[in-house]
Amino acid sequence: MMCEGVQRLAFGVQRKKQQMANTLTKVRTGIIGGAGYTGGEMIRILLNHPQVEMAFVHSRSNAGNPLHAVHTDLLGETDLTFTADISNDIDVLFLCLGHGEARKFLEANAIDPAVKVIDLSQDFRLGESLPGREFVYGLPELEKDRIAAAQNIANPGCFATAIQLGLLPLAQAGLLQEVHTTGITGSTGAGQSLQTTTHFTWRANNVSTYKVLTHQHLKEIRRSLQLLQPSFTGNVNFVPVRGDYPRGIWITSYLDSDLSLEQALQLYQHYYAPHPFTHVSEKQIHLKQVVNTNKCLIQLEKTGSKLVIHSIEDNLLKGASGQAVQNMNIMCGLDETAGLRLKSIVF
Repeated sequence: MMCEGVQRLAFGVQRKKQQMANTLTKVRTGIIGGAGYTGGEMIRILLNHPQVEMAFVHSRSNAGNPLHAVHTDLLGETDLTFTADISNDIDVLFLCLGHGEARKFLEANAIDPAVKVIDLSQDFRLGESLPGREFVYGLPELEKDRIAAAQNIANPGCFATAIQLGLLPLAQAGLLQEVHTTGITGSTGAGQSLQTTTHFTWRANNVSTYKVLTHQHLKEIRRSLQLLQPSFTGNVNFVPVRGDYPRGIWITSYLDSDLSLEQALQLYQHYYAPHPFTHVSEKQIHLKQVVNTNKCLIQLEKTGSKLVIHSIEDNLLKGASGQAVQNMNIMCGLDETAGLRLKSIVF
C-alpha cells in the first residue's frame, strides 16, 4: 500500500509539473534566411523546443514552398511553408543571412525595437551597432550576464567559438602568450551555395588550407581574449584547413606555459564548471562526440614547455544555430539547455 501511495504521489507531482510547463508562455520566433544550412538547423531545433512557437520562416526565393521542399528531412515534421512576409508579432528574430546582409536587412525593414534580434552573421561581432540597437557578443562562456540583459546578440563565428573556448581560462588567469592554432572544418562551414572548394569531386580525398594567418574570425578572437587579459599582445597564428567531411570543427592550439598538466586541468575545469555545454575531458576526444550536439569538448596535453589544447564542436550547432538558441534561452530566462539536449552521431 505504501508503495502504491508513493507512486500516486509521484504521479501527482509529475502531472502538476507538466501542467505548469503547459501553461508557460511560448516564445514566438521568426527566422530570416531559412533556406541555408544555419536556417535549416535553426528550424530543426526550434520545432522541438518545448517553449518555442515558430511563427514564420522567411525566404524570398522559396516563398510559398513547404519547408521540406528545401530541408527534405522535415517531411512529416511540419506543415509550415516559407513566406516572403515579415511579422513583428514575435519575441525573437533570428537572422540567418550572409555576411553583410544582416545589417542591410535591419536598415531596410522596420523591426519593432521590442523584438529581440540574434544575428548569426559577422556584421555586429566587433561592437558595431545600429540606431536603437546595441549588440552584445553572444559567447555564453564569456558574456552570460550581459546576454541575459541584452536585446540584441551578435552570435560568434564557428572557428572563433572553438578557438576561444580553448583559450578563455588561460586569458582569465593572465597566462596567455603567443598562440599557434590549426583548425580543420567540414564543408558545411562554407555555406549551402555550391563553390569549387565544396563540390564533392574536389573536397573528397583532399585537404587544403585557406586564409592562412588572415581569417576574419581572428578579430573577434583577439577582442574577447583582451577583454579577459588586456596585457595580451601576442599573435594568434591561425591556419584554417578544409576537411574531407560535412560538419564539425577540430582545433589544436599550443603555447608556452609553466603550468603542469594537473594545474591546467584544474584551471579549465573550474572555469567551465558553471557552463552546461563545454566540458573538459581527461581522455582523448573524438570529433564524432560533438557532431549533432551543442557541446564543445576540450582536451589538454603537456609536452615539455608546451601546453596543447584541443577543442572540438559542431560548426552548425555550437558554432552557429545551437549557440544562437542557447543565447535565446538565456535572454528569455529559460533553462539554458532547453531544446539543446541533442544526441551525437558517435556510431
